Amino acid sequence: MINLVVAVAIVLIVAGIAALARRRQVADRPTQKEWHVPSQIDVADFATAQGADRWYVIVFTSATCHVCQNVADKARAAASRFVTVCEAEYSANRDLHDKYRIDAVPTVLITDDRGVVRRHFLGPVSATDLWAAVADVREPGRPSDEGDCASR
Repeated sequence: MINLVVAVAIVLIVAGIAALARRRQVADRPTQKEWHVPSQIDVADFATAQGADRWYVIVFTSATCHVCQNVADKARAAASRFVTVCEAEYSANRDLHDKYRIDAVPTVLITDDRGVVRRHFLGPVSATDLWAAVADVREPGRPSDEGDCASR
């Protein structure tokens, strides 16, 4: 009988120690990577022709990124007399990626003529969202639809 009491006491002590150890374990919080997006660029790094009303769409890409080419193609479609589109591919323009601390591709910057970043996108972006962002920075607050309820 004494052996049974000793065995139960040992089991209770071990169970208590295990419960205490489990309670003290703290799960690591998930890490959240914060990507760097420059707030201003030097337009001389990208400008081929500057004008007073010039806007820039700069796409940072990598040849190993399967999404980058698609984003760059969408950005090129936004090129116009007033919008210059430049692609900075990593292996060809590593110095620019390093200079602006680009750590994720594709990264799209929409800047004014002084290089102030007005909008940006990290990762894939739809053509509609990209073109709407370019239009919005060029003419902020412009109604997008005359049939909008706000215009009645």
